[in-house]
Amino acid sequence: MLKIKNFIKIYEQSFAENWDLPALSEFGKHNDITYAQFAEAIAKTHLLFESIGIKPGAKIALCGKDSAEWVKVYMATVTYGAIIVPILSDFNPRDIAHIVNHSEAELLFVSDHIWEHLEAETLLNVKGVMSIETKNVLHENAGVELQRNLRLLKRRFNRKYPDGYQPQHVIYANRDNSEVVEINYTSGTTGFSKGVMLTGENLAGNVCFGISAELHFRNSRVLAFLPLAHAYGCAFDMLTPLAEGSHITLLCKTPSPKVLLKALSVVRPNLVICVPLILEKIYKNQILPMISKGTMRWTLAVPFLDSLIYSKIRKKLVDAFGGEFEEVIVGGAPLNHEVEEFLHKIKFPFTVGYGMTECGPLISYTPWREFIVGSSGRTLPIMESKIESPDPEKIPGEICVRGTNVMKGYYKNPEATEAVIDAEGWLHTGDMGTRTPDGTLFLRGRSKTMILSASGQNIYPEEIEAKLNNMPYVAESLVVERDGRLVALVYPDYDATDKFGISIADMDAAMENVREELNKLVAPYEKISKIILMPNEFEKTPKRSIKRFLYTR
Repeated sequence: MLKIKNFIKIYEQSFAENWDLPALSEFGKHNDITYAQFAEAIAKTHLLFESIGIKPGAKIALCGKDSAEWVKVYMATVTYGAIIVPILSDFNPRDIAHIVNHSEAELLFVSDHIWEHLEAETLLNVKGVMSIETKNVLHENAGVELQRNLRLLKRRFNRKYPDGYQPQHVIYANRDNSEVVEINYTSGTTGFSKGVMLTGENLAGNVCFGISAELHFRNSRVLAFLPLAHAYGCAFDMLTPLAEGSHITLLCKTPSPKVLLKALSVVRPNLVICVPLILEKIYKNQILPMISKGTMRWTLAVPFLDSLIYSKIRKKLVDAFGGEFEEVIVGGAPLNHEVEEFLHKIKFPFTVGYGMTECGPLISYTPWREFIVGSSGRTLPIMESKIESPDPEKIPGEICVRGTNVMKGYYKNPEATEAVIDAEGWLHTGDMGTRTPDGTLFLRGRSKTMILSASGQNIYPEEIEAKLNNMPYVAESLVVERDGRLVALVYPDYDATDKFGISIADMDAAMENVREELNKLVAPYEKISKIILMPNEFEKTPKRSIKRFLYTR
């Protein structure tokens, strides 16, 4: 059984042991920060917290784009023994203020452009607000003297450490792993989101598993381009690398294909953590047009030649991701089946994991050499899983999990907690799937989105949408039930329609062709009766998930 270490002590040990190694960089800037400099910045922040009366267990909110300073605030908070409340910078100002208040945060670290849209008087418990970019005080309550204590910080620090800050000075809070370390507010699609209480045990479970699976190692290179306010990026692009002495390069920009491919070629990461959208875009925009050409299709039908072509595509793809990674781990959402089958066919080193914020996030994972196509990996050794179904291997049912990584509950929301965690400690994920005896999970879709057909068949719209999104001229789609029939709502790919000269007048005919082709690929009870064109992109959550509930009424 995997031994779970004390979450805070993991970093106390790592920072002292990796003192002279590079810890953080921001892509495109020459601002490498060593573990020594990182630890010193954390110590100064601890001194500031102390001087303004922040106690262990207090909540500190953090809202801004990824940066070295963002990482410093997060790590300084948890190693002080306070509770970090990371807030997605994509939330609207009203939701940010709600989360700051609901969490009872006493301090807020925020990006300047976000602060412009917030009102200090609406933040009920906050003693002070600091800029992530400039480290300036943006607001302070009377009597807090944040500005004064910030001004005196350097002098106090030098007085406390007259011979300089040394590895032996890295001594962090003694907090039991059962105590809450983080409150992560899920994006949610109905009303205000819920605050997931993650304990030291939950986060250490993810980190210790990451270490045991050798996802990162001392001096390994990391390119962090997923939002660190998400549990997925936080656990495996920040917390696990920092526990091992890795060098993290933060992209600090929107990961457009052009920006991302350049960064991957420069950093050459040893592991790539990504979401399906990245691989799906590369497949749809670069690989699919190439292998769909007449001569190429003919060549791929010849046994010897197809392996040559596939190996060339594989090399090109491996090189595009930097060429020095062990594997690409896909998570955060299901991977399109067609893309997955193709990547497997060309022997691309990828694997698909499964998790949720409520597990901080990991539930299942398998190294790429053992990965079964169509699965979401094996249940972690520190977790249990079961399917609520009469035949868990063949008939999909709700996936339930329990174990080390399962959250303590939703903050100040016992009703919501009881609705998902039963008396035996099983977390009801809301995801439907099957399971093999060794714990390998196969996801089908969300239980809330499942449609029951007139003939009694379970229809998972996500599976139909995955096929539809690979069709020409389709940017994104939703499959919904209207008057007992399946209808596809489609936002067109206007770049593709412009490229191939499809006018507005031709669009209905082009979509009818798409519908006919789609219906050849799905089961009879999954056939789409019509396609309705959407004038605008679907409204999305900050995690870029479509707000499905807005379109299924």
